[in-house]
Amino acid sequence: MKNTVYQVFMGLFISSFIGCEVDETQTVTTLTNVVLSEEFDTDGAPNPDVWGFDIGRGPNGDGWGNQELQYYTDRPTNVAIENGNLKITVRQESFQGVGYTSARLLTKNRFEQAYGRFEARIQLPTGQGIWPAFWMLGADIDENPWPGAGEIDIMEYRGQNPTILVGSVHGPGYSAGNAISKEYELRNDRFDTGYHIFGIEWSPVAINFYVDDVLYNQITPEDVTGEWVFNKPFFLLMNVAVGGNFVGPPNSETRFPQTMLVDYVRVFN
Repeated sequence: MKNTVYQVFMGLFISSFIGCEVDETQTVTTLTNVVLSEEFDTDGAPNPDVWGFDIGRGPNGDGWGNQELQYYTDRPTNVAIENGNLKITVRQESFQGVGYTSARLLTKNRFEQAYGRFEARIQLPTGQGIWPAFWMLGADIDENPWPGAGEIDIMEYRGQNPTILVGSVHGPGYSAGNAISKEYELRNDRFDTGYHIFGIEWSPVAINFYVDDVLYNQITPEDVTGEWVFNKPFFLLMNVAVGGNFVGPPNSETRFPQTMLVDYVRVFN
């Protein structure tokens, strides 16, 4: 459903970050100051004014630094808008010397913003070795290589654990296995059987992480073990990886194709 109400404290945006409690349902209000609204209502390719693509195996051909197994493409078989959803589809096939294909979209040089609410309504894929993510990178990453530019993982998920996701930040001194992270477990449900809203509310003093109407984590400058680099514009990314350090490879029980269904992406300031 597109006419979802939005869970935020925008009336007192900054003060809402101070001393807030986690692991509890939050007050729901309606948000109107939308600066990006990708509703995916028109079949075809993603809007090129908003979305670009990372293609291939990474700049060094090493699976994007994570030993991932897929080749990212912009082919309609891997990424397309159909029936009100953006579909990112992982396929097991021989392509460019590897055994899997998928897609990775990003708004770099098209849409970047510091602070606000960033959210997407997504149904996730499933299976050992399937690694979907909705995340952000610092817009200065070309001049300030990772992890210096910073990374915000709004949602990362291991397909073999369909009730658990992870929200994280990475920066200088706290990246990769040392990222500042917290898991969220969905009770009496699974992320691959229905849609859920994954979001952050980001201010100069904190980043709050949400699943649906639940605030489950808050990260502040005092929580990181290095420089706080979240005071500048970031861009958005969405992808589904296969294998890699975070999830391990697929096994005989992993079924293909696997598809991540994105109902919408919205950003507010």
